Amino acid sequence: MSHSASRNASRRDHELGYRCTVAMLPRKPSTGHLARRLAKNAVVVAGLLAVALGIGAAGYHHLNGLPWLDATLNAAMILTGMGPVDRLISPEAKVFAIFYALFGGVFFLSMVAVLLAPVAQHLLHRFHLELDERREARRKDHT
Repeated sequence: MSHSASRNASRRDHELGYRCTVAMLPRKPSTGHLARRLAKNAVVVAGLLAVALGIGAAGYHHLNGLPWLDATLNAAMILTGMGPVDRLISPEAKVFAIFYALFGGVFFLSMVAVLLAPVAQHLLHRFHLELDERREARRKDHT
């Protein structure tokens, strides 16, 4: 293959989005990368948790007439699945509590999953790399 033909093929591959044809093993995931992803996910989870807690506190404050601290306590207890602290008086507050409890159960489990997703991905990535390395070693032994 001539130099210009090779250059045209390389340009065509680049335009089509192909990666280099040379087989390369992926790098092992670093613990620093894991720590950065965990920190980023923790910030996202903390922000979403604050919003969900604020919605619950506002609902309990306005619909049941609870002081802000008690309303936040109720919201936190419902959000984590522990149950309400104060007795709900108005029907509106009871309906809000039903929907907030359903939301809170799904929300809390989802946030745990978001927080732990980098750990699961890191472990799967490490396991996959070990399999690739063993395969490569076997291939080299047989040649």
